[in-house]
Amino acid sequence: MSRRTYFIDEGLGETRGGVLLDGRPERLLIQRTGDSVRLALGARLRARVAHVEPALAMAFLDLGEGAEASVSFKPDARPRQGEALEVEIRTEPRRGKLATARLIGPAQGAPALLSPPPTMLDQLRHMAGEGEPITGRVARQLADEAEAEALEIIHPLPGGGTIAIEPTRALTAIDVDVGERKGNEAKRVTRQANMAALAVAARLLRLKGLGGLVVFDMAGRGHDGAALMAAARAAFNPDNPGVSIGPISRFGTIELTAPRRSRPVTEILLDPSGRLTALTLAHRLVRRLEAEAVAAPGGRLEATCSPEVAEAAQPVLKLLAARIGARFEVKGDPALGWEQIKVHAR
Repeated sequence: MSRRTYFIDEGLGETRGGVLLDGRPERLLIQRTGDSVRLALGARLRARVAHVEPALAMAFLDLGEGAEASVSFKPDARPRQGEALEVEIRTEPRRGKLATARLIGPAQGAPALLSPPPTMLDQLRHMAGEGEPITGRVARQLADEAEAEALEIIHPLPGGGTIAIEPTRALTAIDVDVGERKGNEAKRVTRQANMAALAVAARLLRLKGLGGLVVFDMAGRGHDGAALMAAARAAFNPDNPGVSIGPISRFGTIELTAPRRSRPVTEILLDPSGRLTALTLAHRLVRRLEAEAVAAPGGRLEATCSPEVAEAAQPVLKLLAARIGARFEVKGDPALGWEQIKVHAR
């Protein structure tokens, strides 16, 4: 039987929490100082209808403080421009897309936050069950490992073979490759790889925060459609309600939809070009400095990184100084590569 545990890494200006499924990362939540609480999953707000698109059966909402969302409506319940509504955030915004909200009912007054979203601890307990979270250095290591796996494209399958997970604007494509998987019967080897791919991909899609339309290009041909359907339902059951799975096609593909809820991890950690953002690297720099401060208590610390990362780190470095004292210096060096970070003690 599968076992889930969870961890919380309380960093400076950033908290990372996650769920482990049989010891492998299954979920990763990242909250940073400055994130809009009004756009977080589960937040309840009083919103103002800014614009109505009857043809799309959609209204665009002003949530206050520059936050926006969209809400769908039934033809016989079209909201009016300027009307106040109570809503709950159903999906967080992603690149090029607004957050979506669920309509609760009419309201009165200006846009305002009525109740905050669930805390990270509450979210993790909902996903993993009750119990105490893993914290401290172990949690930090688990969060780093979860980040690394969430950013990978090609992932190994137990027993051999790989899957490649590549999101596009329209859908997420998953390619199953048998690779060097061993076995005497090619059909059995292929079947085992496909079954493993469904389970691994479901975990990884949850880890990466991906949803919407997902297309699997299964390995081989002559598939056992009933067995694959049963395996897909079991693998994606934790994502219900909202999962819909189609039968395998004559082209060897399986299409399914899984609900989008949280912002994809890649959009938090990476910029549109696919490289780590300066803020992501700034948090990594601060974690390196924290670790070195523990290893060299009382020592002077020096760090070098790209100038953009050094600038992005300034607000977090103030928090670090309050914790360990002003015994470090961070320099920006244009000669360093974008992801290069050097930290040492004197």
